[in-house]
Amino acid sequence: MNYAIGIDIGGTKTALGLVSPDGQVLSKASLTTDLSLTPSDMADKIAEAANRLLSDEGLHQTDLKGIGIGAPGPLNTKLGQIAEPPNLRSWWNFPVVAAFERHFQIPIVLENDATAAALAEKWTGAATAADHFVYITISTGIGAGIYSHGRLITGATGNAGDIGHMVIDPGAGLCSCGQRGCFEYIASGTAIAREASQLLGRQVTSKEVFELALSSQDAAMKALVDRVFGYIGIGCVTLINTFDPELLVIGGGVSQVGAPLFEAVRDYIKLHALNPSGRSTRVVPAALQQDAGLIGAAALIHTNY
Repeated sequence: MNYAIGIDIGGTKTALGLVSPDGQVLSKASLTTDLSLTPSDMADKIAEAANRLLSDEGLHQTDLKGIGIGAPGPLNTKLGQIAEPPNLRSWWNFPVVAAFERHFQIPIVLENDATAAALAEKWTGAATAADHFVYITISTGIGAGIYSHGRLITGATGNAGDIGHMVIDPGAGLCSCGQRGCFEYIASGTAIAREASQLLGRQVTSKEVFELALSSQDAAMKALVDRVFGYIGIGCVTLINTFDPELLVIGGGVSQVGAPLFEAVRDYIKLHALNPSGRSTRVVPAALQQDAGLIGAAALIHTNY
C-alpha cells in the first residue's frame, strides 16, 4: 500500500507512471489517446498498461494506495466524469472513474490536469515552499492550478482555474467556446502557430516562430511574440489581482522559450499589478515538465491535498 499510479489523459497522448511516496517515478509508459476507440475501450487499454507497470516492478494491485487521474476539463469530479473537453469530444460525459473501478478495487481520484500539475509542483517541484501560488500551463491550450492557504482550490465541480477562457481581447477573434478574445485563443502555442502561419503564408510551429522572432530575422514575428508576451502578462496580472499569490509557476511548451518570456512577464507585472506587493510577485519556470501531469495525478493519492 505504498505506491500510486498517476494517469494523465490528454487529447493526443496518455501518460502514466508508478510513483513512490516521495514523488519518484519508478516506471512510466505512454499511449496514444486513440479517439477511434470508445472511451471505455481506451480506459481498458490504459488499465492494462497500468497493470504492466506493476508486474514489471514485481508488484501487485495490493501494493497500491490508489490511482490518481488528471484530465482536461471541463470535468465533474463529484461524479467522476469527464464533462465536455473540446479536445476529447468522444469522451463527453464519460464516467472515467467508474471505468477504472472495473479493473481496480482501490481509491481512484479525478482532478483537472492543470490542478494535478500544480500539486506536483507543490509536492516535488518549483513551489515546495509556497502556500499561495498559481501554476499556469501555456501549451496547446492554457489552464491553471490554484493553491491557496496551503491547499488546492478546485471549485464546486473541479473546474477552478480554467483561465484559458477568460477574455483578454474581445476584438481578437472567435474562440471555440463561443466567446471572443479568450486567453487561450490569443496566447497559446496553438494561437501563436495559427497567427504566424497566416502572416507567413505557410505552416509553422510556435517553436519556429520563437526562433524567427528572437533571432531578429522577422519583424512581423517579433511583433507577434511581443504581443503574445503582453497577453500573458495581462493574464498573470489578472491572477495576481484575483488571488494575491506569492509565486507564479509557468509551465507548458510555450514556457520553453525561457528568459525572454519570463523577463517580459516580470516587467509587465512590475508596471501593472495593482497591489505594491503584487508587483514583486516571483515568476519562475515549472521544475517538472514532461512528467508533471502523471506526478501530480499520483500526488492526488499520496498527499492530503
